Amino acid sequence: MRIFLPLFLSLLAANSFADTIKSIKYDGMVHMSESVALRMLKFEVGDTLDKEKLDASIKEYYRQGYFEDIWADINDEGVLTFHFKEKPHISKIELKGWKENDSDIRNSIIQIKVGSLYDEKKLEAAKKRIIEAINKDAKIDSVVEIKKEYLENGSVAVTFLVNEGEEIIIKDLTYSGMNNLNIDELDDVIANKEREFMGWLWGRNDGKMKVADLAYDPLRIRDVYMQHGYLDIDVKEPFAKVNFDNYTADMSYQIAEGEVYSVSDIKINQVKNVVDDALIKELIKLQIGKPFNIKTFREDAQRIKTLIADLSYAFVEVVPDLKKNPEKQTVEVVFKITPGDKVKIRNVIISGNNRTLDRIIRRELYLGPNDMYSLTDLTDSRNALGRLGFFDGNTIEEKRINNQTMDLIVKVKEAPTGNIQLGGGYGSYGGILISVAVNDRNIWGSGIDIGIKAERSELTSNYSFNISNPRLNDSDFSGNFSIFTSEYQYNDYTVMSDGLTLGVGHRFTRYISGHIGYGFSDNSYKFENNSLDKDNPYFQDYAKSSVTVSAKYDNTDDFYMPRKGIIVTQSIENAGLGSDASFIKSRTGFSTFKGLDEYVGFDLIARYKARLNYVKELDFLPVAERFYMGGIGSVRGYESYSLSPKTRVDSNAKDGIRRYGGEYSATNSFELSFPLVPKAKMRAVTYLDWGYIGTSESAGNGYDIQNLSRGGCGAGLEWFSPVGPIQLMFSKALAEEKGDKTAVFEFTMGQRF
Repeated sequence: MRIFLPLFLSLLAANSFADTIKSIKYDGMVHMSESVALRMLKFEVGDTLDKEKLDASIKEYYRQGYFEDIWADINDEGVLTFHFKEKPHISKIELKGWKENDSDIRNSIIQIKVGSLYDEKKLEAAKKRIIEAINKDAKIDSVVEIKKEYLENGSVAVTFLVNEGEEIIIKDLTYSGMNNLNIDELDDVIANKEREFMGWLWGRNDGKMKVADLAYDPLRIRDVYMQHGYLDIDVKEPFAKVNFDNYTADMSYQIAEGEVYSVSDIKINQVKNVVDDALIKELIKLQIGKPFNIKTFREDAQRIKTLIADLSYAFVEVVPDLKKNPEKQTVEVVFKITPGDKVKIRNVIISGNNRTLDRIIRRELYLGPNDMYSLTDLTDSRNALGRLGFFDGNTIEEKRINNQTMDLIVKVKEAPTGNIQLGGGYGSYGGILISVAVNDRNIWGSGIDIGIKAERSELTSNYSFNISNPRLNDSDFSGNFSIFTSEYQYNDYTVMSDGLTLGVGHRFTRYISGHIGYGFSDNSYKFENNSLDKDNPYFQDYAKSSVTVSAKYDNTDDFYMPRKGIIVTQSIENAGLGSDASFIKSRTGFSTFKGLDEYVGFDLIARYKARLNYVKELDFLPVAERFYMGGIGSVRGYESYSLSPKTRVDSNAKDGIRRYGGEYSATNSFELSFPLVPKAKMRAVTYLDWGYIGTSESAGNGYDIQNLSRGGCGAGLEWFSPVGPIQLMFSKALAEEKGDKTAVFEFTMGQRF
């Protein structure tokens, strides 16, 4: 800044004489209006010019961040003029030498947009963030230079020139002073690990030094020790000796373990008594006389906080205190609870739902205006929104109004719910299968699910229409209706079916729902030439009329990609209401999901899924109503419906073998899903499937029925594409026997993982 006041200097020489400001003008000011600029002055028209007030006004203008230089002068007529040199605009931002074509980096790391004003401080901050981001990739000595080019239009082109540093590989890591814990326990939590043999393999330690984590690894080691009761543990900052000739490092930690402390007493100190101390102590898992565990200690504090917060004390504070006795190696644990005031919800504000109606979101929330706050209700509301499958994430922010009221800000990011679903696979026998469906799980943002499906392959065709509403008139009741026609070709016969289903359901609790449905289908068989099985009574054309009662428990946190919770389903189908088929069929399903981020340091998800099916014949059980395994959702590595108990037939049928169908089947699946390209929402998955299918019946033709057990393993991709979720599975059949129909590749689109 500079102040050019020639008249002011002459006035100083004329003793106490001073000019009066008759008018004020602005020259070169664009980003501020004159009215705003006038309000910021420390004086006004008619005042006597004062150097200190003028200087303060110029500094105030400069603090607005729009200007490179400001100066002022006054003429003989008393006109005070402020002159501004504004900062240029940034018309172009480039990144050279590192992630040049990554637009997300500009938003998340550089954080400067084209069109913003040139600011040296912001550029230096962006430069620092670039270096920090490169350091997270285990590279040090990175250099970033900022090149500025002033263009003819007065704007500036900014280029960040990046010279990436080198990766440091930790070849040796030692712990001095560690006597009582296993090295593996520490290696499981720290980020900087010693390189293992073949460290480039997934699941092996690559040894890359993560500079940003060096300050946090001692805290992680300390936490492990405190989980075993070592409250006096002291872990020094790691010492790293780097060889810059080959960019390797030797690292060491100095550890002073101390003694193990046992819990001598547990006390509750409520600043205001809002709940019986006995109820609080029931939640506490720490045990008197046992070694102290910092992890259990934190979990106890969170359980106490949830208990109090569920009583509407939204701003409750649980401050744990540890009173150590070094002589006896004991610790007294005190939980100090400050509940604050009870809090009421003033308003619930929905944002981000450009398509989904507000009421569709609100009906899933367990908190509304004038409700008393509950932490459990808030958590369950987040999970309920996730289970809808309509959103690509949601948050519920708590905006504090005062000590007794708050607003809830529900922010959702909508995901595509209307999509073209594709499915298919390739098998060694059945060739290519393609299915196409048009489906919208949230049509017009109403929460109603409508779908039209057309599936065609060398062996199958299936056409259907379905509509369902999970919340009829925004109530806890649901309804569904579908019609279908299908044709499934098995080994030497084809089953053709036409039918419809309808039903009504009810949600009893937040996690438990029930459903009762009716279905009718007309079914017939078509046989290949030379097949004598058409005379078998199990292959008679038949009609099926059945009622199905089902129940479901689902407390997962997301529809497509749950990271916690379980799903349990049970259905009983009773067929025989005025129709040919007469049987009782049971289907049981169990799935559990666990996010392992806190254990492994990245978004690894473990899944276990089990299915148990059983059917009992009453008067007539058609072969098409029996169970078959194979394909996605069953045992991958084998063609869909290809696994079944088999028997030899006295005919010239293909291979002389007929699949008989199972009375019971059981499948198990274990999967590990981990991020592959997070920005593209692409994940990799590995899996192991195993199943058993069998029957207790006899074929009645002198040949035994062969029950079977098969498995499959493989890997694939899970991708949240712009048109919906896609699965690509590459499989290897396990326990394969002659005559089995294997599948090496399968894919689906639009299904939950």
